[in-house]
Amino acid sequence: MCSTLFGPARVSQCQSPRGRALEHLSRLTPNTREALLLHTVEGFTSDEIAGIMDSTPEEADQLIQTARDEMQQMVRGKIMIIEGEAIIAMDIKSICSMMGHRVTGIARTHDAAVKLGKKERPDLILADIQLADKSSGVEAVNELLGELGDVPVVFITAFPERLLTGERPEPAFMIAKPYHPDQVISAISQAMFFASTETLSS
Repeated sequence: MCSTLFGPARVSQCQSPRGRALEHLSRLTPNTREALLLHTVEGFTSDEIAGIMDSTPEEADQLIQTARDEMQQMVRGKIMIIEGEAIIAMDIKSICSMMGHRVTGIARTHDAAVKLGKKERPDLILADIQLADKSSGVEAVNELLGELGDVPVVFITAFPERLLTGERPEPAFMIAKPYHPDQVISAISQAMFFASTETLSS
């Protein structure tokens, strides 16, 4: 399929994470891909997308939602949750399970997070910045990435300013608390979709 999309000279690119993501994108319903990229990459509003695509804002919203739904259906994986507040952790776990992903576990401290990540490598990490024992979720993620390699990260935090340091890890997405479930669903779908699919569970 990659050769028909990009030509024989670019087949090797299709083996890369970017190539696989492009191949997945090509399977989305026509126009949904464009609407999604305009919204998530370029930051256009529904009204602006409607003007660009010669449609109504309602139609633009529907295209974006269709793309998200299709992305969610294409990719299933293992998600690790690092969250100090038990109620929020259970809410996030419920969202992940509803989407069809398997949660490898919930860690509330730095040490528990590192132990959990080493026990079973996740396909995605959802992490808070300040954990239950006042330890750092960023430090836990850094340590895990050093052990596990490149794993996409979504930070869900009440302290987004602490991520604006220019240092790694660079989060795939950052969601500010209090969050809306749709924000979590969208971030998980896109982060999983565009990440390397080599280790994702079918």
